[in-house]
Amino acid sequence: MAGPAAPPGDCVPTPAARRTVPAWTQPLGTAVRLGLAVVWGWAGLAKIADPAEAAQAVRAYELLPEALVKPVGHALPFLELALALLLVIGLGVRLVAGVSTLLLLTFVAGIGSAWARGISIDCGCFGGGGHVDASQTEYLQEILRDTGFLLLAGWLLWRPRTKFSADGWLAG
Repeated sequence: MAGPAAPPGDCVPTPAARRTVPAWTQPLGTAVRLGLAVVWGWAGLAKIADPAEAAQAVRAYELLPEALVKPVGHALPFLELALALLLVIGLGVRLVAGVSTLLLLTFVAGIGSAWARGISIDCGCFGGGGHVDASQTEYLQEILRDTGFLLLAGWLLWRPRTKFSADGWLAG
């Protein structure tokens, strides 16, 4: 049976680590978790309707052999939607945050690589993508945006316990 709720500003002990965590981190973590879910859901839904366009966006980076372009382009939206769904229900939050971190680091590296090699592309992060005129590139904004998403994933790696999550329900 659970005890009384901690007043705002107090610390809540975590049973697994026997350390105290400020009570305000769980609502913030919930917002972070749902915010990252919106990002992945938006990205996946934007791409899933046109797999050929998603593959073209992957091809534009000129990093993968042609044999991998379609499988990666076609699978990526499903991975993004799976991450979004897991974040919404709060299942495996730390693992999802780790996968999100790796995926976002890959995106940042890909965008940075295109920028460094002088390739003019739209990242295709939220649909579209492919070659564009050099004046239409937005590498810095895209890297800064993805860095912000990395901060969200990093928070969830650090503090995966959030309110209204399957992880919390399963942990009891």
